[in-house]
Amino acid sequence: MRIISARSHPEMKERFISYFQLRWSSPESAPVYRDCITASLGKRSPLPQWYLLMDGDTVVGCAGLITNDFISRMDLWPWLCALYIEEKYRGFRLSRLLIDAVKEGAKNAGFDELFLCTGHVGFYEKFGFSYIGDGFHPWGESSRIYRTRL
Repeated sequence: MRIISARSHPEMKERFISYFQLRWSSPESAPVYRDCITASLGKRSPLPQWYLLMDGDTVVGCAGLITNDFISRMDLWPWLCALYIEEKYRGFRLSRLLIDAVKEGAKNAGFDELFLCTGHVGFYEKFGFSYIGDGFHPWGESSRIYRTRL
């Protein structure tokens, strides 16, 4: 297993875009990942970052490091987003590889905390995250906000 970043592998831009769109987009929101990933390539800004977890040539998961995850807490950043592991690869603690890569990316960018929002309870706590409260999305839903120190 290896983790690659879009910035380190710009030649794989279309693969990054198609995978994130497949796992995280509706038809209406598909342009979001194309625009965000494309715009992030070649930038000096440390955010956003996009990661794929690879098993040989097979993509088995993804995650991102972003400035905000469509949540009301604009005072908090950066955010772990779009964590996904293919179903047949679940149960092998592969999420940890992506979470650790995002943590390292945030730390290398000079941050001392990392946030995420989710509806899951009990999963992210295994990786050092603590619940700090709820936040609200523009579409009217709320999510639990977690933080970890880096």
